[in-house]
This record gives sequence, structure tokens and C-alpha cells, in this order.
Amino acid sequence: MSQDLLETRSAGRDAVAAASAPRAGIAAPAVAPVNYSATWTFFEGDWHDGNVPIMGPRTHAAWLGSMVFDGARAFEGVTPDLDQHIARVNWSATNFKLKPLIDAATWHGLVQDGLKRFDANAELYVRPMYWAQNGSGGGVLFDPDTTNWCLCIYEAPMPKPTGLSITLSPFRKPGADCAVIDAKAGCLYPNNSRAMIEAQSRGFANCLMRDMLGNIAELGNSNVFMAKDGVVYTPAPNGTFLNGVTRRRVISLLRGDGIEVVETTLRYEDFATADEIFASGNFAKVQPITRIDDRTLQPGPFYARARKLYWEFAHG
Repeated sequence: MSQDLLETRSAGRDAVAAASAPRAGIAAPAVAPVNYSATWTFFEGDWHDGNVPIMGPRTHAAWLGSMVFDGARAFEGVTPDLDQHIARVNWSATNFKLKPLIDAATWHGLVQDGLKRFDANAELYVRPMYWAQNGSGGGVLFDPDTTNWCLCIYEAPMPKPTGLSITLSPFRKPGADCAVIDAKAGCLYPNNSRAMIEAQSRGFANCLMRDMLGNIAELGNSNVFMAKDGVVYTPAPNGTFLNGVTRRRVISLLRGDGIEVVETTLRYEDFATADEIFASGNFAKVQPITRIDDRTLQPGPFYARARKLYWEFAHG
């Protein structure tokens, strides 16, 4: 190798080191440490312990949000509706214009392999993901041919059904004509997150979110039900929120038990005067609402029935 080439490479290494070194007089900002729960991630052909890095600053998904995911639950030795969550992550990828690279059987096999790395009764979150690696032309457009994927499984205790307080959020859900509502896309969730942060700043655990027409769509992180005069009501899917896997399961179980469940247009006033309110979602399954603004509620019989039926189904 020539002396000129050696000197050129040495200069290049020195330049990189200088660029990455702390600048004189500029202190690195303090970053709060994060203690992740026990985690295993299947990525690029193998299982990795912990929060393995999968994206860099130029990864399109990290920069511009081109990512879809799904979330199943493992608890008490069961994984209810795992097949539907797996099907939905591939459906989400297709609708988002990513490439669903992994078939259902492979996802299933990986989940079962991953679960063996935890205690049999561990309470786990099971998260398959797809995302775009690169943009097209260096800008907003992503390249579907660079779709990547992983499966992350981690300990996440099931919230206790102690009751949630809710209020009406000033933030609204977008419609299908201005957001990718027909996919479980990561880019949708910051709006929900800011709605919940705003509600918590006013002393509430969660919030009812409206669509652009003023109708109730869902809670900040789950679907919502109410009961009035012996009938259960829930917002009809209208292209502003995902028709959740657990939501559909709860509706099916209640109807199968002889309970009338009506999917319809609901306003805030309907919830404010409801006999009872409860939530459904994959993370916490079925939870009671025990306060809406300044009105206290008791966990009601329809909530209790929905939760009991769900647990029987999950273990059946």
C-alpha cells in the first residue's frame, strides 16, 4: 500500500474521531437512564437479549415514522387471539405500502420460540414489527424494497382492574383521508399520547377522543364501551380508529351470552349519562371506568360479565 494512501486513510480516521468527539465547551446533554424490563428480540436471524439497536439516525422509520406493529399478549400461560394479531401486522404492512415479508406460520413459530425464554406464567407483550430502512431520493418517500422486520417480546405486567378516570380530550382523531388509519402504524400514536398527557395534566388517567365530526371514537389507548338501560353501546368503526382485536372479541362474547351490543354513533353526552363505562384493549384487556369528569361510576355488571367471559375464552 502506498504511503499516500496510508496517509489519506489515517487522515480520514482522524477526521471521523474529531467529528464524534465532544466539542470543547459544549457539554453533552443529560439523558435519563431507561431500565427496560426483561426483553428478547429476534432480529436479523437470531435472538438478542435486551433492547437491541435496530435503527440509526438515517433509518427512514426512525426519522419519518414508516413503521407498523402489532401487540399480542401472553399471560397465565395463554396467548389469546395471537393468530389475529399476526394477521393484522401483515395487513398493516400491506396497507402502509411496506412489504409483509414474514408469513403467519413463521411469525407463530418465532413467538413460540421466544416465549420459551421467559417463565411459563410471565406477563408479556408480543410485538411483531415492519419498517422502512431507506428513503427514496433522500426525502419523505420511503422505499418498500428496504422493508425490515423484527419480533420483540418483553415483560409487561397486566394492569390491575382498579378503575380509570376519564375526561374529554381537546385533541381529535384524523380520518382515513388524512392518516393511515387502516394500519396499526406507529406514526398514529403520538397524537394519542399527547391527548393522554394533556388529560393526565388535569388529573385523569385517560380520555375520550372525538373524530373530526365530534363523535366519540375511542380512548387514548383503547376502545370504549358504555351501557344504558340494559344495552351495551360502542362507537361504530368509521375509519377514524382501529376496530381492535380485543374489541371484536368482547362484542362477540357478549352477544354470544345473550347481551345486546349496538355499534353506533355516540357523543360525549352519551358517555356522561351512561350507567357504566368500560374499556377494551390488548394491553389491559377489559378495564372499568370509575369516573368521567366529576361523576363517579361503579364497575357495572356488563363490565364484570365482559371481563369474566374474556378470561374464560382466553383459557378455553
